[in-house]
Amino acid sequence: MKILYIISIRLTFLMIICCNIVKADDLASGKISGTVKTSDGQPAAFVTVSVKELNRATSTEADGTYIISSIKPGNYTVVVSFVGTQSQEKRVTVTKSTTTIADFTLTESSSKLNEVIINANRAPKPVSLDKANIRPLDLPQSTGTVSSQVIEDQQINRLGDAVKNVSGVSLTQTRGGVGETFSARGYSIGITGASSSIFKDGVLTNTAGFPEASTLESVEVLKGSAALLYGNVSGGLIINMVTKKPQFESGGEVSMRYGSYDMFKPSVDVYGPISENVAFRLIGVYENDGSYRNHVYTIRKYVNPSLLFNLDKKTTLLVEGDYLRESLTPDFGIGSLNNGRAIPTMVPRSQYINTSWAYSHMNQFSGMATLNHQFNDNWHLNAIISGQGTDIDSYQASLPNTVSATGDWNRGLARANTIENDYTGQVNLTGKFKTGSLSHQLLIGTDVTKVVNVTNGYSVAGQNISTYIYDKINTIDLNKYTQRTDIPNATDTSRTTAPVYRLGTYAQDLVSFTDKIKMLAGIRWSWQETDQTNIQYLLKQTSGVGTALTRYDRAFSPKLAFIYQPISTSSVYASYSNNFLVNTGTDVNTGQALKPSLVNQYEVGSKNELFDGKIIANVSVYRIINSNLAVVAPFKADGTVNSDNTVKELSGQTTSDGFDIDITGHISKNFYFITGYSYNNARYTKTSGLKGSPILGERLVISPVSTANATLFYTFTDPALKGFKVGATAFYTGSRMAGYNNTVGQTQAYSRLVPVSGFTTLDLSAGYTYKKISLLASITNVTNTLNYLIHDNYSITPIAPRQFLTTLSYKF
Repeated sequence: MKILYIISIRLTFLMIICCNIVKADDLASGKISGTVKTSDGQPAAFVTVSVKELNRATSTEADGTYIISSIKPGNYTVVVSFVGTQSQEKRVTVTKSTTTIADFTLTESSSKLNEVIINANRAPKPVSLDKANIRPLDLPQSTGTVSSQVIEDQQINRLGDAVKNVSGVSLTQTRGGVGETFSARGYSIGITGASSSIFKDGVLTNTAGFPEASTLESVEVLKGSAALLYGNVSGGLIINMVTKKPQFESGGEVSMRYGSYDMFKPSVDVYGPISENVAFRLIGVYENDGSYRNHVYTIRKYVNPSLLFNLDKKTTLLVEGDYLRESLTPDFGIGSLNNGRAIPTMVPRSQYINTSWAYSHMNQFSGMATLNHQFNDNWHLNAIISGQGTDIDSYQASLPNTVSATGDWNRGLARANTIENDYTGQVNLTGKFKTGSLSHQLLIGTDVTKVVNVTNGYSVAGQNISTYIYDKINTIDLNKYTQRTDIPNATDTSRTTAPVYRLGTYAQDLVSFTDKIKMLAGIRWSWQETDQTNIQYLLKQTSGVGTALTRYDRAFSPKLAFIYQPISTSSVYASYSNNFLVNTGTDVNTGQALKPSLVNQYEVGSKNELFDGKIIANVSVYRIINSNLAVVAPFKADGTVNSDNTVKELSGQTTSDGFDIDITGHISKNFYFITGYSYNNARYTKTSGLKGSPILGERLVISPVSTANATLFYTFTDPALKGFKVGATAFYTGSRMAGYNNTVGQTQAYSRLVPVSGFTTLDLSAGYTYKKISLLASITNVTNTLNYLIHDNYSITPIAPRQFLTTLSYKF
């Protein structure tokens, strides 16, 4: 902790020094300001104003005003332009510490300009991560965005490949080769059901089977507590996938991606207008992929149609759907030795220990409708309804949790046939207004979610499949025993239906006391109902209910932050927010369902736009405390010893401290870089000596101590090399713990933790573009580093070795 505070103090001083340097430079320069009006004297909003010699631009506000700061003394040309209008220019002279006025009057009237604006902005704007379109310097929370340019340059195929570009976010689990989970700030996120923290265009989504990256326009990450806007989500992060939308200009792209292990992936993306007020987009992808893991394959078919309707000049309706059919080999890695005490480093990276016939088939479809209505320049309404269905049919070996020290494993079986249906709706009203001298940016919203899971239970040879032993193998030497190759008949014995309902209402206001001092305050009320499960016993033709009764969880989630902006390009903030975790079990004192655990987060940070916005430098320091962690109660209410693990009390505690640093730059149109570093110390800070309590000071499993990322790409403009592009990307994932955290009084004679060391991978890229044709190639994990991702429980999966990947595309 002492080291953490020293680092945070030094970072804060560094930011203050940078701010003072920029401020001093600001005083030695001038500004250009003015008003743009239409021919009939009305203010012209959203018009682009640029300084030709500096390649800098801004947009006019709702009242037609604009300002461009930090301009060195000299003569410049100011240009006013907008799509569909005639541009205008004015020569101005800027002097030290003064504001030069340059007003413009357009040749178009206000009604004509309104038509131009509507036509030019027909492409729908996605739901912003903060739902209120707060500008980055005013948002008191650490965020990250992976742009379409990065997705294209890094040839990203999976969501996990994208989010590694955000500091502090790491791919932690591979979930049997059928999905990905991620962690940040000591907390991991789920991929399915009401526990998911992954969204698509602002809507909760099931990401089992891997989302298709070909449809991604960008990926947004909000780090830390997001309960105010999203309810019961991870305290570490949420991820929002922004998809490509219809356009009123015709175009598209066809591409072929080919890589190591016979990976090939053709795709097509076509968009354009159907009529004056209707546009479409259609994305189709086929993927056939081998693997560095023996016997592992993936076959995917994906289609994503969407339509955009301009209902009137202020209202748009976006209708989207997608369908994914996927067949892949479930793969939980290479296990571990001695029931989780050791990593089997002698096992080859390619060794596969599942059954030879293991399979997983998934059908997933979704539909969504988004209505946007602009009441006026200041007030906007957004409404979304969506539905998603995920059907998974899989059969494989059970998880390798009980492998001996020599590698012997009595292999069991796991059969799953699950259906998850997700239904969501949300409405958000945003507005800007003033009360006296105070400016407000208000958000009021509500969201509702219904998640229904249907799972089947199975038996094999007359016994529960969970106790059935299929065969015996040795995970180190697969030739030691003869493996079975037959597929036992698994009989459906039960079907369990588990509904969950969520409802939330929230309000948030960004109040500007002055241009420099602001406050963000908000609160959310959340309600969640987890119904008692319904069970159909298929063999007996009877029905019943689960032992857990219907439970109701309620929580308030406040947020309060203060923002200080010493200059227009820098801000410093301090914030408090909380999250809540839904618990299972009953309270030892009341006998009722255990209340949610409230998790408090404190964060301070600084955001800076340097060198005319070409470099963005942000830092944040945080502390997250779960001071009422649910632990098993040592005694029942009557004083007798408690032997029921479902009887608990809120008396444990975890603490997560750390900081994130992000520096990104778009130095010119042909050169950009992304860098980031994150440190986290998530551990148990209170045990109370209770049964089931963790060991004091022990790190939480899964979360790495440090992560770092660095990417740069350069496109040559010299005539001799014009069209060539080169790039490099490096990722570091620090040491972390697999397995389970230990408990006080555990009967095991050894630690349940499996330490996994840190690792770095390096990727190199090169490409060439000629007119509409481009070729991009990369070598990933150039150094052929061997390390592991953590699977559920005690298993680990080797990371991919050195591989080759190339994409040939034609844009039209």
